[in-house]
Amino acid sequence: MGEGSADGVPDELRRRLGVPDAVVIGLGSMIGAGIFAALAPASRAAGSGLLLGLALAAVAAYCNATSSARLAARYPASGGTYVYGRERLGPFWGYLAGWAFVVGKTASCAVMALTVGTYVWPDHAHTIAVAAVVTLTASNCTGVQKSVLVTRAIVTVVLCVLAAVVVACLASGAANAGRLGIGIGTDTSVGGVLQAAGLLFFAFAGYARIATLGEEVRDPARTIPRAIPLALTVTLLVYAAVAVAALAVLGPGNLADTRAPLSGAVRAAGVGWLAPVVRVGAAVAALGSLLALVLGVSRTTLAMARDRHLPHRLAAVHPRFQVPHRAELTVGALVAVIAAAVDVRGAIGFSSFGVLTYYAIANASAWTLAPEEGRPHRLVPAVGLAGCLTLAFALPVASVASGLAVLAVGAAVYGLRRRNSSRSA
Repeated sequence: MGEGSADGVPDELRRRLGVPDAVVIGLGSMIGAGIFAALAPASRAAGSGLLLGLALAAVAAYCNATSSARLAARYPASGGTYVYGRERLGPFWGYLAGWAFVVGKTASCAVMALTVGTYVWPDHAHTIAVAAVVTLTASNCTGVQKSVLVTRAIVTVVLCVLAAVVVACLASGAANAGRLGIGIGTDTSVGGVLQAAGLLFFAFAGYARIATLGEEVRDPARTIPRAIPLALTVTLLVYAAVAVAALAVLGPGNLADTRAPLSGAVRAAGVGWLAPVVRVGAAVAALGSLLALVLGVSRTTLAMARDRHLPHRLAAVHPRFQVPHRAELTVGALVAVIAAAVDVRGAIGFSSFGVLTYYAIANASAWTLAPEEGRPHRLVPAVGLAGCLTLAFALPVASVASGLAVLAVGAAVYGLRRRNSSRSA
């Protein structure tokens, strides 16, 4: 990497981020729009088993986070599981992980952008979405430290809004612990709980952003294994509190039927004046998720471009700002086009399938680590791999079908590229 790209532009990133910065980026990725939107479809799938679904999603996230942290400490380079799969399982599996991540998360970026537009100005959601993408891409291109500062401000606002929702709901006379409905009841099934876990996993998946920034983290062997579990733990506590508060005032049935679950929860709690604040919080949360998603996708694009799985010109790093500016501009442009032309809010399931595939490869890679390489207990990657595959295929049929189709296209592109390379040799 130290030789730079083919046109003389450097392709190495500078290590600037410590543990607090990495935790903030992880929180900005996870405590985002997912918690404002994912509760309703998850409750529709799981009914009274919503909290059980959340627990299953958290278990899968913990295993994935542990495996990712150990691998990131071993391979502190941009690209995340694209790098781990390539190094531990072979080039094809690394490529497939990178393909699943870039395609799935590009769709997620557009979802987050449209969420911003929907909350800020519903009648012009696409215009606002494009403006949000352009603004945040410009912010990313001026340096990762500036992105951390923006993310820190966003995380602070969102946490304050969520804390207000939890306190308002639980302190109201409308709260009833009998509505929590822990376990499998008459209104749910094992399949429904698994589907809810898969949908809720969408909101947990942001810790990958810490690993994909591995080349910009100081002392990665120490920083990444500390930052990922810290960010995940804080997120789980926040999500559990919010889910309990919403269920306590709405119950699983009403929660499933509302389009804006947290706004509905504060209205049911008798504090309707808080609903506009929740709308602002949702828009800010979506901005935070979008910012972190573009960071992660661009770093994986950088890594794949270095290996020429994507156009090599995208491997350049800006000499002044030390960011993969061509990758970020390309990702930003693609997301802006999608957000302007298509309503992709239904892509949560598709994105979850891609991300679960990505983490399945991460767990398989962690399984191959030797004890002296920092391998976690074998149970962790085993449960993580089985959990990812189970949750992926428990998603709605349309999400599974589209996800498998995209993976097949990626595999075909890889095969054609290898065949052409062999002929050229």
